[in-house]
Amino acid sequence: MDPIRRHLLKAAGLFMATRAFANDQQGANMQPPQVKPRHVLCFLGKDDGLLRPPKAVAKTIADFGFEIDRTYSQAKPDPNMERSFGVCWDRVFPKAWSASDEAAVASHKAVLYVLSPRMDQDKTAAGSAAALQIVDEMFDAGAVAAKGESAGVAHGLARWRSLADQARKGATTDQGLRMTPAVTKACRLAFAKRPLGGDVYYESVGYHLVGLPEVYVAKSRGNDRSAVMLMDEIADAMAERGIEATLRERKLTLSREQDYAEDDFKFNPYGIVRVEA
Repeated sequence: MDPIRRHLLKAAGLFMATRAFANDQQGANMQPPQVKPRHVLCFLGKDDGLLRPPKAVAKTIADFGFEIDRTYSQAKPDPNMERSFGVCWDRVFPKAWSASDEAAVASHKAVLYVLSPRMDQDKTAAGSAAALQIVDEMFDAGAVAAKGESAGVAHGLARWRSLADQARKGATTDQGLRMTPAVTKACRLAFAKRPLGGDVYYESVGYHLVGLPEVYVAKSRGNDRSAVMLMDEIADAMAERGIEATLRERKLTLSREQDYAEDDFKFNPYGIVRVEA
């Protein structure tokens, strides 16, 4: 078995909280949330073979505790996919998708949904790395496009592959294999969407998939590009040093108020950090 895959299997089931998360739980102490995030992965294929992944990929899906959703998967095109992918394409990373990716979406003939188990906060990095591994293997198996439904984000094939490679390299250290801030960052870039433009803030969505609160930046602070830079800076700091320590250092507070209902996949049980003007 591939050592990265073996490590992810172990981490998904036995992964202990990193020092940053452990310190958080000893700090100002948020009660453990009742709502736990999960991944909903959407794959498009050129024929109905997509609905029958090869045994090796099916084993990866099952080993990580994911499951194929047979209710909404279908062996026919979904006419809404062009519009959906059009809204979901990541517009932050340069050339995150190409004309060939758009053509693959337009000409798809089958749709497959894969669901993750509900994730505890200290297992979100491992769970998201597993999701990224599944995306990578599904492309090997013939999928032509993919998006993360839990935050509504899509990348082109080359970008997905690059992010999966970043996660694998980030899990490799001189001491062996472990979840690191580099893994968390690769997974956050893969599965979170930003910036969404609200009335008052530029908003992130999907940070809960790596165990972090969302970061909202007041529009009055600057443009969307500067807001993304600040979102990423704060998220990197929270992954590296812990949520509570980062909020203390930056004199920020955590809010539980948000527009998403608890049964919405975009609901973040870890709250929202609002950076005011």
